Amino acid sequence: LKSLTWGMRRNPDGWSVNQTNAMHWLQHSTLRSARAWRLKMALRTVYANAARHNNATQAKSELKAWLSWATRCRLAPFKKLARTLKQRLDGVVRGMLDNRSNAYVEAMNGLLQQAKRAARGFRTARNFIAIAYLRMSKLKHLPSNPLERAVPKSNVLIHRCL
Repeated sequence: LKSLTWGMRRNPDGWSVNQTNAMHWLQHSTLRSARAWRLKMALRTVYANAARHNNATQAKSELKAWLSWATRCRLAPFKKLARTLKQRLDGVVRGMLDNRSNAYVEAMNGLLQQAKRAARGFRTARNFIAIAYLRMSKLKHLPSNPLERAVPKSNVLIHRCL
């Protein structure tokens, strides 16, 4: 079962021998997880084809075929996903053609969670928001040591009025 879990999460290209055997067994079983894995891989294929061909009508027709399969399956999470994708079909197709992912949003969420852990010692939500903005803005001009000056003093910038 361990090989199945990690095999389902990874791309087939990166499977070990044990994972390949386990996934081969899974595909010949009648388990719900096998159907879920097939649906997931089919959606990945639809997404990859849309990015490769860059054709909106083809991407929309392939996605509609996948949505039809997902709504007819007896897996409640995929039915819910299909309903959500149908509601936002045009935006999803545009995102597929632009080859967008939610990696940026997930990265920001990670930084926000980091700021939340760091802000536990602060007293108010306002302080948490300030820490979140400071952490997520990636300011380069600030010194790493708070006791140093932010901008080095230069003789060129100093003008004396006589």
